Amino acid sequence: GYPDNTIKTSRYSVINFLPLNLFEQFKRLENAYFVVLLFLQLIPQISSLAWYTTVVPLMVVLSITAVKDGIDDLVKANIQRSFSYRMKKDKWMNVQVGDIIKLENNQPVTADILLLSSSEPYSLTYIETADLDGETNLKVKQAISVTSDMDNNLELLSAFDGEVKCELPNNKLDKFAGMLTFKGKNYLLDHDKLLLRGCIIRNTDWCYGLVIYTGPDTKLMQNSGKYTFKRTQIDHLMNVLVLWIFLLLGIMCFILAVGHGIWQHKKGYYFQIFLPWEKYISSSVTSAVLSFWSYFIILNTMVPISLYVSVEIIRLGNSFYINWDRQMFYQPKNIPAQARTTTLNEELGQVKYVFSDKTGTLTQNIMIFSKCSINGKLYGDTYDKDGKKVTASEKEKIDFSYNKLADPKFSFYDKTLVEAVRKGDHWVHLFFLSLSLCHTVMAEEKVEDMLVYQAQSPDEGALVTAARNFGFVFRSRTSETITVVEMGQTRVYQLLAILDFNNVRKRMSVIVRTPEDQILLFCKGADTILCELLHPSCRSLSDLTMEHLDDFAIEGLRTLMVAYRELDCEVFQTWSKQHSEACLSLEDREDKLSNVYEEIEKDLMLLGATAIEDKLQDGVPETVMTLNKAKIKMWILTGDKQETAVNIGYSCSILEDEMDGVFTVEGKNDETVLRELRTARGKMKPESLLDSDPINICLTTKSKMPFRIPEEEANGSYGLVINGYSLAYALEGNLELEFLRTACMCKGVICCRMTPHQKAQVVQLVKRHKKVVTLAIGDGANDVSMIKAAHIGVGISGNEGMQAMLNSDFAFAQFRYLQRLLLVHGRWSYNRMCKFLSYFFYKNFTFTLVHFWYAFYNGFSAQTVYDTWFITCYNLVYTSLPVLGMSLFDQDVNDTWSLHFPELYEPGQHNFYFNKKEFMKCLMHGIYSSFVVFFVPMATIFNSELTNGKDISDFQSFSLMVQTSLISVVTMQISLRTTCWTMISHFFIWGSLGFYFCILFFLYSDGLCLLFPDVFEFLGVARNILNQPQLWLSIILSVVLCILPVLGYEFLKPLFWPISVDKVFERIQQCRRLPERPPIRTKLKHASSRSAYAFSHKQGFGALILSGKTGKFKAPKKSSLALKKRFLKFFS
Repeated sequence: GYPDNTIKTSRYSVINFLPLNLFEQFKRLENAYFVVLLFLQLIPQISSLAWYTTVVPLMVVLSITAVKDGIDDLVKANIQRSFSYRMKKDKWMNVQVGDIIKLENNQPVTADILLLSSSEPYSLTYIETADLDGETNLKVKQAISVTSDMDNNLELLSAFDGEVKCELPNNKLDKFAGMLTFKGKNYLLDHDKLLLRGCIIRNTDWCYGLVIYTGPDTKLMQNSGKYTFKRTQIDHLMNVLVLWIFLLLGIMCFILAVGHGIWQHKKGYYFQIFLPWEKYISSSVTSAVLSFWSYFIILNTMVPISLYVSVEIIRLGNSFYINWDRQMFYQPKNIPAQARTTTLNEELGQVKYVFSDKTGTLTQNIMIFSKCSINGKLYGDTYDKDGKKVTASEKEKIDFSYNKLADPKFSFYDKTLVEAVRKGDHWVHLFFLSLSLCHTVMAEEKVEDMLVYQAQSPDEGALVTAARNFGFVFRSRTSETITVVEMGQTRVYQLLAILDFNNVRKRMSVIVRTPEDQILLFCKGADTILCELLHPSCRSLSDLTMEHLDDFAIEGLRTLMVAYRELDCEVFQTWSKQHSEACLSLEDREDKLSNVYEEIEKDLMLLGATAIEDKLQDGVPETVMTLNKAKIKMWILTGDKQETAVNIGYSCSILEDEMDGVFTVEGKNDETVLRELRTARGKMKPESLLDSDPINICLTTKSKMPFRIPEEEANGSYGLVINGYSLAYALEGNLELEFLRTACMCKGVICCRMTPHQKAQVVQLVKRHKKVVTLAIGDGANDVSMIKAAHIGVGISGNEGMQAMLNSDFAFAQFRYLQRLLLVHGRWSYNRMCKFLSYFFYKNFTFTLVHFWYAFYNGFSAQTVYDTWFITCYNLVYTSLPVLGMSLFDQDVNDTWSLHFPELYEPGQHNFYFNKKEFMKCLMHGIYSSFVVFFVPMATIFNSELTNGKDISDFQSFSLMVQTSLISVVTMQISLRTTCWTMISHFFIWGSLGFYFCILFFLYSDGLCLLFPDVFEFLGVARNILNQPQLWLSIILSVVLCILPVLGYEFLKPLFWPISVDKVFERIQQCRRLPERPPIRTKLKHASSRSAYAFSHKQGFGALILSGKTGKFKAPKKSSLALKKRFLKFFS
């Protein structure tokens, strides 16, 4: 059967939650370890602790983790249900293969459907595919003629009994092969007949389609990739460290077991009259084996089970900070930031590579006519009376109310252009006439004087709208005419030819006959192309216009050059015959047409240039620059065209004019791609091509994959641009490392014309061969695959549906919030987690290793040095709040400084604060502290007396001294590690120490000990020993001896082992004393110019217009009968 059309983004269901969650939890080595420990405690011969001391904490850990995972998944499920419920009214969840469904204008396509008919002539349907491929231009689909005749006749549609045979579901967005059998005839089906899930119907009142693929079979979902359970680098490191601890634990248990065997052999055997052996002990070896497992149980706190509960609580708390951050709340749409998972917080502080979508993520997909150059004069900048440039906030919008056909949403600020139009400037009029004629826009006027433009690309819409507001209003068109209202007068131009746009020509032209019987050619396109086609007399004007284009490029504007040519009637007639012959040619038609176009597109007269702002989201360039300072590399992965992507790359500072070079990889085969990549790498780092290069040596000698490639620094600042066709070769096995090494040397990388699957491949390539944390951010369904593939996936709650957000780990409304997510929340979370782990391991090593020293004084008999209740409460009560307080509230610097100095982010990328080396420091520190905590009290009570002359050296007094010294030492240690002191910090740290003494007197009180003598055995010990000066002197000495090495190390570390952020902290301290003046930014103008051409247009619309298929007509009303088949209609 076929799958249903529901899409599931949650991991669990009611049925599989418990087994699946437990399975995932027991994949953690530490949880499996505690299960083994539990079984050992059930063996009375070796158990020195009660079984419930492990069961209760283990159940608490598993329960808290399960509840947290359930809440995480419920958040996704709730969002999905609310989304599904809304769509359920629209019936999309119930769509099945074989259904005929109706879609209306501006509605999303919810399954892959075969187009049957539409409201447009010839059953054309216009769609927007930004959610699939990132392209913002409209595309056109056409139903086959045999079904288009059904129109919206429900009687015919209900009687449709065609049979479709098609290929199996696959992820190829641009290919489809099938056959329709209808009324005994076969009709071939291709991609142009299919509407894919994720598209949006545009400029089409309605259309009907037959459902071909649903749910996971749709091409969109085939590109989405599979969900994998994400775990942080610290999680993986902790698994390794747990193995190390097991090894250390085994070694210690073995040493103590050997000691026990030796003691039993030399002394215990002869001491049986006082300490008889159990019946099951036949020799000292047997006793030693049992002792090994007894110590294994006693020393189990080397891997404390409360560690993992604490980690989950810390992550949960830091997730709430993200949800509550008002500075990440988007007021216009009432969208807060959302941590959709609570397991990846600290990894936000370790990101090295950010992979970003373009459309809807970096840009708003809004084109604005910003500036223009006409006949050598620049328009668009505004100046005050003193000749100073006016800032954007001070500009006054031009009032176009005098033009009744003007678009009220259009904004322009330079009044000199309006004055030039009103004065009748010939070149200005000709410039705007060109914009109003040279395009493929369709106009609708459902209400008189209320024009609605249907533009195939947003660029064209912006240009035609600009001409409209300045008095040259494109009003309507047919296949043969274009009607323009020029300065209030209606003029009809005869449309003679459209020389269509394509990616090679990079230009389009129209040839029209004016009402005065004059033949004009208007052309617009890339400056690099049009400059070669200009008449020699335009040389000086061209140079001046190119200067303006350079200025536009520096500002990140999208540019087009505009030119025209007057044609003789005879010249046109001759050319028209050649054009007709080329159109009718059966061989090499495209090449012949291109040659014919070039024959007439020459000796053009330059009119000027346009500059359109592809409006970025607020704060994008500043965010990218901040991330660059934090050593985070930014890659754009987009399905859009190369020119458009590159232009945005410059606009948002991923590429810069000041770079030493920007390499473009455009190879059509693997050899060319390899040569281009190696050439680029040779310029960036010539030595990387030598056989003596360390990485090349490793690549040739290491056959084991994947091979981790270290970071390589280029000899300068470079960028890389590669298209999807070349990328297909670059991602093959023999080229992927070449591509990776070249791309990772670059400061900015742009991959364009990519499929969703290729986006995921690029992310996985970096993950596989680089020891870095990756983050993918996008807003559309075409970004889901890379969001799932990256270590961290971020969804933008944008205009392209909810798929990206539903599959993300974190979500917010604007790209600019990414810097706060990483540099503030991510950095704090990483620092806090590292501090927590370092301190937690230290305090537990100190606590546990005291048993090791004590074994040498109790005949290795597996006895505990502490009171049982102290063992129970140490991690859960006495030391839990201080470490949780530090891990939830501590800040080395506040959010302002974190954003002002992005360099503070760097330690997380290299994992400086917690790694194997830091773990060994914790272990050595714990060994030293346990030594002090044990032997200082031991030396204190040795041969000492109480003030009343009685002996002090009893076990209970010694135990109390050791545990009090331990609590005091670890409390002072955490106070040294705390950098941000608040009332909460003071309460948690000193309050926990005071609480220890309160509990001490309660547990050792006469009442409890007399009521439960077997449970509370330390009768009167606290009262008797705490008033002795020896105790307090011992505690003070222990604290001093443990703290002095730490203070010394912290003092010497910046002097002898400095890291990069130490200097940043010094600058922050200086700024706090003397505020730092913000640096004055100067914008450098690069000597070499670049083309800022970008035009998101698609070939084929010119021929479509000339064919007359786009002409609107009113269809006769059809009767709507009750359907015999199953229909589904969608309502917005």
